[in-house]
Amino acid sequence: MNELAILGGGSWGSALAIHLGKKGFKVKIYDNAEKQVEEINKKRTNMRYLPEVEFPSNVTASTRIDEVISGAESIFVVVPSHVVKKVIEEARDFIKPSQFILSCSKGLDEENLERLSKVIMGRVGPENQNKVAVLSGPTHAEEVSRGLPTAAVVASEREETAKYFQKIIMDNHFRIYSSPDVIGVELGGAVKNIIAIAAGICDGMGFGDNTKAALITRGLSEISRLGKAEGAQPQTFSGLAGLGDLIVTCASKHSRNWNFGFRIGQGKTTDQALKEIDQTVEGLRTTQTVYKLAQKSGTEMPITQKVNQVLFQGLSPQEGVYDLMGRMPKVEMEEHKDGAEYW
Repeated sequence: MNELAILGGGSWGSALAIHLGKKGFKVKIYDNAEKQVEEINKKRTNMRYLPEVEFPSNVTASTRIDEVISGAESIFVVVPSHVVKKVIEEARDFIKPSQFILSCSKGLDEENLERLSKVIMGRVGPENQNKVAVLSGPTHAEEVSRGLPTAAVVASEREETAKYFQKIIMDNHFRIYSSPDVIGVELGGAVKNIIAIAAGICDGMGFGDNTKAALITRGLSEISRLGKAEGAQPQTFSGLAGLGDLIVTCASKHSRNWNFGFRIGQGKTTDQALKEIDQTVEGLRTTQTVYKLAQKSGTEMPITQKVNQVLFQGLSPQEGVYDLMGRMPKVEMEEHKDGAEYW
């Protein structure tokens, strides 16, 4: 039985462990929360993150990262984006040249504005760098853990690496596509969380379907503009890591980012909203990071700008909506020599 390592015992790490365990792999989860590790090992549950879902007997957990990594064929990095750097630095001395690494976290490095795959590649040996891939798409952990039909995309600069993880993860419940566009897949997975917060704010304010449709569409334009500036392939944002992930995150009550935004739209503070959700809201940190990245590249991202002002600069949601709706008139698309560019 092949062994896999999951770094991170939150909802997504647990869901992947359950899915891979059901496929027959021996799975070890690393988490630094002793009570959670004990619960997984003894009760076969993780009630905080995935209540009422049982772990297969071939899934175990440990607080020792070396123990989890040592016998694994591949490593799934599934910790919150802001601790990816820290966890990889803890793991680097135990990673073998033969091991493949899959980044499953959605966000950017706050310090250097880097994509997480670059953070990982910069901290592993040269033999591992062409064995790094990223996973993204519309993948609510609650549904994956229950075996509901799901599709996602694995991207790597090396085709063999993408196809390796495609084979590892894919079954009749979880369909995996491969892609060479690491930049697009990572940026789509990160920026959609900001748009989901905005969608939650709109719903919390009592707006309707017209508002959400406009927000998702214009949000996709922002994602595409930033992607183009960073070197992504435009077609990626029409796929699972772009439009697919954007739809599910903006429209589902499973989404922590939507839930967070909903509470902000109802008038609650950031601290109040976070306390009620009691889990990581990736879009909160990502909003500041993406806004800085957009400024650095000169990319216009008005929705991201207003979400940033609402969350961190005291702008009211009402003022943010009025500012967006009152912007100067624009054409929806303008033809350029290299094709249609979204404004």
